[in-house]
Amino acid sequence: MPESLSVRNFLKSEAAQSIREELIKMVNDPAFNTNSTYSPTSEGSSMLFVDKHLNYLSKHLNLDPQQYLSNLRLKARLTSGIRR
Repeated sequence: MPESLSVRNFLKSEAAQSIREELIKMVNDPAFNTNSTYSPTSEGSSMLFVDKHLNYLSKHLNLDPQQYLSNLRLKARLTSGIRR
């Protein structure tokens, strides 16, 4: 399905680039659970953490990206007592 103009504009923006960098930092930090998740629409049937969240933000432009990232960090942080 073709992307809307607003989605394309968001994904090309500096804000999206900044969000991508923050998500990549989370992926590289072992304190966060950033495993890929199943997605029937993505190639290889899994969607990467960064792509998943950028895609969500691009479709929900009324969300505050910084608040979204803050909440995501809280949800994805691994606690010291839990092992994968």
